[in-house]
Order: sequence, then C-alpha cells, then structure tokens
Amino acid sequence: MKTTGSNYLLDTNIVIEVFSGNRDIADKLHQLDTFFISATILGELHVGINRVVNRTKHLKKLINFLTLCDVALVDTRTSEIFGEVSAQLYKKGKPIPSNDVWISATALQYDFTLVTRDKHFSEVEKLKVEMW
Repeated sequence: MKTTGSNYLLDTNIVIEVFSGNRDIADKLHQLDTFFISATILGELHVGINRVVNRTKHLKKLINFLTLCDVALVDTRTSEIFGEVSAQLYKKGKPIPSNDVWISATALQYDFTLVTRDKHFSEVEKLKVEMW
C-alpha cells in the first residue's frame, strides 16, 4: 500500500543508499506517492559524481533517478528560513553543516518530511524527520 498525504524530501545519504543498491530503502521509496530532492542535495550528488573515477556511470544513475522525483528549488523564502534556522541552532549551541540548514529550510518551506540517516536534523524546530 502506498503512503499518501505527505511529501517526502530525501536527504543525500538516502539517495546514495538507493544508488548503492540498498533494497530496503528502494522498497520504502516504492511505498511513497511523491518524493523530492532539493537543489542543495542535487548539488551534493554532483560533487560526489565529480569525485569518482567512473563519473559517466554515476551520472546516468542520477539522471535516471531524477525521472522518479522532483527537485525543490531554493528561492528568497528559503533564504529567510535558512537564516531563521541558522540563528535558532546557533542560540541552542547546536550548529549543523550549512548544506543541512539549506535542506532543513527547504523541507520547512514546502512542509516536507525529511528522510535521512543524520540524527542532527532533530535539532531543527518544527522539522518533520523520518530516520531510515
């Protein structure tokens, strides 16, 4: 049965698990009606692709994957949320990597549930997170 009613934003580590052939993750994705990656995550994936020897093979995997999901874009509202989240984490003394703040801001802006393996996202207020 497919999961409905929520939109999911996949973190970079989840997409990498799919590319690595993790069947459990792939099976969970098949249960979702809709899932997204963010422009930040797409950038992180391109960094990884440009660091490997067999770049063409990995680029093909990414191109194929992009046919299955949409890319959530960053705009001025995302930037505002980025500033709010960064300040909130700074005040708590719990900073997270800058790209992860952008990912959090995107998820908050579009009311996505973030699917990740990184526990530090739990520090972001109001962010819905599923640990896979």
